[in-house]
Amino acid sequence: MFENFAWLPFLVAITALTMVPGVDTLVVMRNAARGGVRDGLLTNLGICSGLFFHALISAAGLSVILLGSAELFMLLKVAGACYLIWLGVQSLRAAYRAKPLPIDAVSTPMSQVSGWVSLREGLLSNVLNPKTIIFYMAFLPQFIDPNHPAMPQAMLMAGIHFVIGLCWQGSLVLMVHKARIWLQRPRVAKTMEAITGSLLVIFGLKLITSR
Repeated sequence: MFENFAWLPFLVAITALTMVPGVDTLVVMRNAARGGVRDGLLTNLGICSGLFFHALISAAGLSVILLGSAELFMLLKVAGACYLIWLGVQSLRAAYRAKPLPIDAVSTPMSQVSGWVSLREGLLSNVLNPKTIIFYMAFLPQFIDPNHPAMPQAMLMAGIHFVIGLCWQGSLVLMVHKARIWLQRPRVAKTMEAITGSLLVIFGLKLITSR
């Protein structure tokens, strides 16, 4: 069923996009600073679990588009490619400004927080973020095979994103716990933004020029 699935481009794109700092990143880092590794990892689990919700919503919308108009499907793919380029440009601009991530909470003392609170904060941070819904609607069409049902493909990609997100944000939790001051250095933020921004722009341009 997934013989045409572009594994390598998808893995490169979703990994780069996962590394782009955003609301989820800040929530994970804040909670890790607040309650330590346990707080951060549970928050991370909640955030990544929300990806399946967005995949479900996105696939439902894609199914309607695929059944209705091939032209709309291609238009959505182009819009998604432009969105990737826009994200890349934003990252490159941030790298040029060399601004550190705003994690002011690192100076506050750790506190004991209920595991359910951490999980709920992560889940709601992801599910209630309209930018994530827009992102999935723009991103998934780049890799959906219109010859097969969209739902199982979307859930498979959400599962891959789930694993990558757990690993990446989990590493951020450990870094916050062990090297809070280091994460605020402008050079670190600049390098991260420059790498992810360049990958996003290159990949977006490739999508626009292909087919």
